[in-house]
Amino acid sequence: MRSIGDTARASGLSVSALRFYDRAGVLVPALVDPENGYRWYDDRQVRQARLVAGLRRVGMPVAEIAAVLKSETAAAHRLLDQHLHRLEAGLTDARRELSRVHALLDTQEIPMTTVTLTSAVLAAAFDSVRFAASTNPDLPMLAGVLLDVEPGAITLVATDRYRMAIHREPATVDGPATRHIAPLPWIDQVREHAARQTETITIHLTATTVEAKGTDWAIKDEPLAYDFPDYRRVVAEGTAGGSPHRTPIDAATLRQAVNESPRVIRQHDGIDHELAVLAIADGQKIDLVGEAEWQNGADEHVAVNREFLLQALTAGGDGQLVLELDGPIRPLAIRRPTDDRTYSLIMPVKL
Repeated sequence: MRSIGDTARASGLSVSALRFYDRAGVLVPALVDPENGYRWYDDRQVRQARLVAGLRRVGMPVAEIAAVLKSETAAAHRLLDQHLHRLEAGLTDARRELSRVHALLDTQEIPMTTVTLTSAVLAAAFDSVRFAASTNPDLPMLAGVLLDVEPGAITLVATDRYRMAIHREPATVDGPATRHIAPLPWIDQVREHAARQTETITIHLTATTVEAKGTDWAIKDEPLAYDFPDYRRVVAEGTAGGSPHRTPIDAATLRQAVNESPRVIRQHDGIDHELAVLAIADGQKIDLVGEAEWQNGADEHVAVNREFLLQALTAGGDGQLVLELDGPIRPLAIRRPTDDRTYSLIMPVKL
């Protein structure tokens, strides 16, 4: 048996880190002296501590470190590969962002990026994400829609932390790649104009302005001066861990089933929220179940905010959609079957 100091020297973890991983249930000592509280570790735990030290250096989350230690060798290797994939995706995002910063440094003038779309396409893009934007005054960075512009396309993203809606649209882009958070009043005013007639709309983006122009109108505002969450990483983490179960559904039929399903209530921040609990039946069919069924199938059923689900189904449009379910702890995804440019993610509610 080794003391906590000996284990720290042998593993590369500090004494405070070993205490933290003990409290977190990741690396519990083999023995704790009941009289003085001293921690003692055996040789197997020293080897585990070395694993923890290595995984900590590459930024693996604590929950995943715990999973690696508890997994068989093959499963542990898969977890390492998934983390490496996230690191590589993060490096790709960093390169993209630094490329944009280089472009900003290379000019003495305020750069402008222009995006050209038809009014119908722009209105549909706004409709597909607007419902997911936050109305919480404590989260001002989410009170808008992210306009992520790259050569040949614009991606619109909205989130309130509990759900996220993403729409990517091919577009004519003139200027450097850029990211702006367009405030919701600007989004709503432009959407109103875009719905009135068929025309071409140009969006001009600078560091200090977001402006949309139609045939005889122009709407200008300032972008929100905040950092938007890294939605690419959120999507990557939400879909990590294998292939989700993909179930085709009819949007109108599922909306009716949700409206008629048993009421399941959960309280959050002192407010009651209605949930929809989804279960996969007969391999493909989606059932809406009640409290008792959820209790009995907690490891299989997916519970989400009922209102959020209905809004996402409406934003997805009529006809066929695809639900992606991957257990009770990963986001529920709603996609169009032949169009991966538009989809919604809804965070599940734990039992």
